[in-house]
Amino acid sequence: MSRLFSVLMVIWFVLGCSNSENIPSTQKAKFSEELSALKEYFQIPGLSVLVGKGDQIIYEDYMGLADIDLKVPMDSVTTLQMASLTKMFSAIVLGQLVDEGKLSLNESLRVYSENSNIGDSIKVKNALSHTSQGIPGQQFYYNNSRFMLLGDVIEKTSGKDFKTNMYERIINPLKLKNTYLLRDSLQLVTEKRKVAQPNFLGGEPQDGYMVKESNPGFIDYGYSTAAGISSTVRDLFKLSRALDKNMLITNTFKDKMFNPFGPDLPYGLGVFTQEFLDEKLVWGYGQYDCYSSLFLKVPKRDLTFIIAANNNLMSDPARLIAGDVSYSLFALSFLKNFVLDLEEEPLFEDQATLKSLEDRLTKNRSEFIRKKLMAQSLAATFMSRYSDIEGDLSKQILDQLFKHFPDYQDYGDLVLVRNLYMLKFMDDIRDREEFTDFDNQFREIGEILLEADENNPYANFYMANFFQIKEIPEKSLEYYKNIVEAENFSPWWYTREAQKWIDENVPENKKRP
Repeated sequence: MSRLFSVLMVIWFVLGCSNSENIPSTQKAKFSEELSALKEYFQIPGLSVLVGKGDQIIYEDYMGLADIDLKVPMDSVTTLQMASLTKMFSAIVLGQLVDEGKLSLNESLRVYSENSNIGDSIKVKNALSHTSQGIPGQQFYYNNSRFMLLGDVIEKTSGKDFKTNMYERIINPLKLKNTYLLRDSLQLVTEKRKVAQPNFLGGEPQDGYMVKESNPGFIDYGYSTAAGISSTVRDLFKLSRALDKNMLITNTFKDKMFNPFGPDLPYGLGVFTQEFLDEKLVWGYGQYDCYSSLFLKVPKRDLTFIIAANNNLMSDPARLIAGDVSYSLFALSFLKNFVLDLEEEPLFEDQATLKSLEDRLTKNRSEFIRKKLMAQSLAATFMSRYSDIEGDLSKQILDQLFKHFPDYQDYGDLVLVRNLYMLKFMDDIRDREEFTDFDNQFREIGEILLEADENNPYANFYMANFFQIKEIPEKSLEYYKNIVEAENFSPWWYTREAQKWIDENVPENKKRP
C-alpha cells in the first residue's frame, strides 16, 4: 500500500507542477509586485512563495538571497525553519493515533505528563487547541510550553518517540525529501541540507531608534511538538494536498482540526481557523528570531498559499499569535489577488491614496479596506522603531480608520489595542510630546476586552503600561496584579514583567529578601 501511495503522490505532484500559468497575467504580475514591495519594506533577504489550486501550482517564486554574504539565491530546495508550523504536523500525528483508537483527546493531560504543574481538568484537547489556560476549553491563549507536553502523549500512546512518529507517519510516506526535524549543526552537514541563512533586522538602538540593516542571525536548534521543523514550500504543498485528500487523517478528525474548538475561538486543533469576508481560512504560522512562515488554505476555493522567509518580519509585525491572519499584509495580498478579485485595490496606503479612500469605500470592499488599514497601521507602528516617519504614517492611517469606521467598540480587538499602546510607547521612550489622540479608543477597547475576560494577560499588560506612561501607578498596579494573580496560567514574559514592576514599585514588596 505504501508504494501505491507514493506513486499516486508523485503523479499528482508532477501534474500539478506542469500547470503554473493558469491565472491571468495581470493578477500574477500584481501579486509579484506586491510581494516585492513587502520584501523591500520589511528588508527580507529571501522569500519562497507558492500558491496552489487543487493539485496545480499556479504561482511559484523564489525571491532574493538565501545567503547574503555568498550571494546564493533562494530556490526550491533551500530549506527554511518553519518554527510553529510544526504544530500542524504534531496535530496530524495525534489525529492518526485517535483514528487508530489509541488515544482519546478527552483524557487528562496529566495521564501522560505527570511531572507538569497542571490540573487534572486539563485535557489533551486543551493543550492541542491552546485552551488549557484560564478556564480550560473556554479561552484561547497561545502556549508553547503546554503544547510541548503533547510529545509525551505521542510517545506513550504510540510506543515510539516523537521524531520516529513524524518520519514514519508523515515525512517518509509523503516523500518530503527536504523536510526534517533539526537537531544540531552536525545534522546539516551529514545530511547535506541546503539552508537559507538566518538574518535579523536592526542593531543596537541609538537615540531610541534601531539601526535598519540586515545582520547575520542564528539557527534555532532542537525540536519538540511545538516547533523545530525545517522544510520548503513545495514539501508543505505536498502535505496540504495529502490533507485535502484525507491521506493522513480521516475526514472526521480533519473537521475537528480545521474548525474552531469553541464559539468565538480562533483555533482548531494544531491550526488557526477563522472567517474573513465569507471565506473560511485555515492557517498556521511560524516565527523564530530569524525566520518566519505562513501556511494558509481557503477550502471553498481549493486554494493554498505558502510563504517562508529568512528573517522574522513576515510574521512578527502582524501579531499572528493573536489569531487573525488578516493583520498580515502578505495574507491580504494573496486574498485580494486570488480570492476577492480586488487586485486593483492598493495594498499600501500613502498620503496620496488616503485622499481617495472615501471614493473607494464601496459596499463590496469597505470591510477589506478596514482590515487593510488596521494591518498597514500595525506594520508601520512596528517599523517606527527605525523611523518616526513610519510612526507618523501609522497615526494618519488610524485617523482615517476611526473617521470612516467609527464603530471601533465593535471591531476593536487585542491587536488594535497593542498597536495604539506601541505608538504611545515609542513616543514616550524618545521623549516626544505625549501623543493622546487615540487615548479614548485605547481605554474603551481595553475595558471591553477585560470585561469579557478579566484575566487576559495581554490586555492587562497594555492597560498597565498605558497608565504607567500616564503616571497613575495605582491603576498600573491593578492591572499588573490581575496578571500575577490569575489562576491556571503558566508563567511567561508578561508574568515576569508584571512581578518585576510590582517588586520595584510596591513598598512592601521592596522589603522582600
